[in-house]
Amino acid sequence: MSGLLVGAILRSPHPHARIVSIDISEAEALPGVHAVIHAGNVEQRPYGYNHDNVPLKGEKVRFIGDEVAAVAAVDEETARRALELITVQYEPLPTVFDPFESLDPSSPQIHDELENVEGNVAMRWDWDHGDVAAAEAEAAAIVEGMYSAPQAAPVPIETHIVIASFDPAEHLTVWSPIHMVFMYRKELADCLGLDWEHITVIQPPVGGSFGGKIDIDPHDFITVMLARKTRRPVKLVMSREEEFIGTRTRQPIHFKLRTGADADGNLLFRDAEIVSDNGAYNGWGSHAMLVAMQTITSMYRVPASRVRCAVVYTNKNYGGSVRGFGNPQATFAVEQQMEEIADALGLDPMDVRLRNANQPGDVTPQGMQITSCGLEECLEIVREQSGWDKRRGTMRERHRGLGAAAFVHVGGGARIYRSDGCGAMVKVDDSAQVTLITGASELGQGSETVLAMIVAEEIGVPLDAVHVINSNTDVKPWDVGVHASRTTFVAGNAAKLAATKVREQLLETAVEVLGAPVDELRIVDGVVEVSGDEEKRMPLGKLMRRRLLREQGSIVMATAFYDPPTQMQKDYYGNVSAAYGFGAHVAEVEVDPGTGMVRLLNLWTAHDVGRAINPMSAEGQIEGGAAMGIGLALSEELVIFDGQIAAPNLHDYGLPTAVDVPRIVVNLVETIDPRGPFGAKGLGEAGIIPPAAAIANAVADATGIRPRAYPMRPWKVKEWLDAGERSHVARQGAADA
Repeated sequence: MSGLLVGAILRSPHPHARIVSIDISEAEALPGVHAVIHAGNVEQRPYGYNHDNVPLKGEKVRFIGDEVAAVAAVDEETARRALELITVQYEPLPTVFDPFESLDPSSPQIHDELENVEGNVAMRWDWDHGDVAAAEAEAAAIVEGMYSAPQAAPVPIETHIVIASFDPAEHLTVWSPIHMVFMYRKELADCLGLDWEHITVIQPPVGGSFGGKIDIDPHDFITVMLARKTRRPVKLVMSREEEFIGTRTRQPIHFKLRTGADADGNLLFRDAEIVSDNGAYNGWGSHAMLVAMQTITSMYRVPASRVRCAVVYTNKNYGGSVRGFGNPQATFAVEQQMEEIADALGLDPMDVRLRNANQPGDVTPQGMQITSCGLEECLEIVREQSGWDKRRGTMRERHRGLGAAAFVHVGGGARIYRSDGCGAMVKVDDSAQVTLITGASELGQGSETVLAMIVAEEIGVPLDAVHVINSNTDVKPWDVGVHASRTTFVAGNAAKLAATKVREQLLETAVEVLGAPVDELRIVDGVVEVSGDEEKRMPLGKLMRRRLLREQGSIVMATAFYDPPTQMQKDYYGNVSAAYGFGAHVAEVEVDPGTGMVRLLNLWTAHDVGRAINPMSAEGQIEGGAAMGIGLALSEELVIFDGQIAAPNLHDYGLPTAVDVPRIVVNLVETIDPRGPFGAKGLGEAGIIPPAAAIANAVADATGIRPRAYPMRPWKVKEWLDAGERSHVARQGAADA
């Protein structure tokens, strides 16, 4: 791009400090530097859920990595040198890194400027359903425990990269891998005082995301501010270290959970106290509690539940919307207690799961309407394939064990915005090539292929005749964005609706050309045929040319918009998704008692996918998600000392490689959801949810030690083994009386 400048960001070395002064004079004087910006010389407004963040910090920094200044220069070397020449004086402030300490009224206040925030609690999520106290009195067994999930990173192979450029008419074009391009456009405008109608967002092929690129980040605003200051296009590329330090992460969540059941294994209640470590600011991650709460109240049939959750500020980098969005953390606690309660009652954990399994037609306590559900079938499949009935509890002498975990997750969008809809446009040209222009975003999840398959199937053309366009906000229709495993379901329904209209137009023309009634016509493999008359058939391209050049002189094109029949939750109640996915995993592990090393030997999976539009892609999604879940379970963690990420690199972070991933058996269970396109449900996040819980349960079966946290790294497991830690089981209630 002609005149392209390189952007770079100066980040805070302190986890909490007041900015006393900033001197940019030497940096501005460096040859090759075109702009140096900081909070004192740019226009910016607060953004975020509590309006608690600004792109460039002017008064305080709240974590190591906070953005203080930025430069645009002719090359990266000059830009980095300019950062070194910026002088910032800080006044260090007291810090708090532990979310439980942050709840103490005596802890330093991280956002004392916010009037609507009490202490360091960014928000609370509280829920009550049924009479937990009465259920507790009837329980034959109650299990309780603390379960912790760490800070982890999405780790896309391609780091964040943004390019911004203004044309002479002040129209802004941004090239960004953001998921939610239309909301991103509006957020840029609101924060920087721009006209959002004069912003185009172009989405190039995205080198991975896993949720890490769903949210707008300070570097997005900063790149635009540099472009506005220089009147030149600016490109900002995050280094791998910056990717770990300066972007959104999976937030740590801590659960104090109690579960009670009667003597037959019927669940009676769950009672959860949750502390979510929000980090320094409120991003999408603060709303992971929406999903965590649904897992606690609605995974299996639970008559009574109580949830008390505090989302807490700390002086750490802040949480975003990473794959699974709170569900791996919640499932880690819930599914361990399913096996604990079964063991306490002397029952088989699979039997207890099946006894309490969700069913089609259920409405959960939070108002989730279950349209299709293959949970029972998923449990039975992994039970049989793993040899559960003969092997669970019998291999401890060999330090081996089996553990299971199931899950529920949204599979038909998630109503977190006024619209959860997506638009689609389908047109056919004179060569019978079909173009789908979709609002959906392709992040490497295979959605373009799936959407093309849906359009090809609905019209009746070969798959290679369908082309998908989705990269430019000036062209593509509106979509809320990729999140919540929604693209196949929501964008697929929109594409199917538009394709149906196109097929009807084609058949209208075929009625005139072939002289047959519409109910006798069909389109097969790009050819219009008349049932029972092999002579009357016409290739679609020829039919299109007749329509365009000889008959009507009109193009074949249709638009559609699909917004699922869901609702925004009020007081945490409402059907937030149009469909829900279910599934079950069984893990087999071997634990070395001398070192604490956990080796995953096998993972059996079964997922209710509604209908597998593209079976190979569905299997790949589940395998990829499971591999990420294995990483969470055994190795991935952003270790922080005094606010500093200890190892912000791929070598030390703990990302699993092919060597660490065992044989994964994938079973696709098709329940044909009545609302999904051809019966499909979303499954992009599902694979990551159960592995940590299943592996923890397998470790418990192999050793008798109940893992209370992940990742289950060798030195942690060795400490647990040496301490002889056992799961805490409290029995009380009617059975004891």
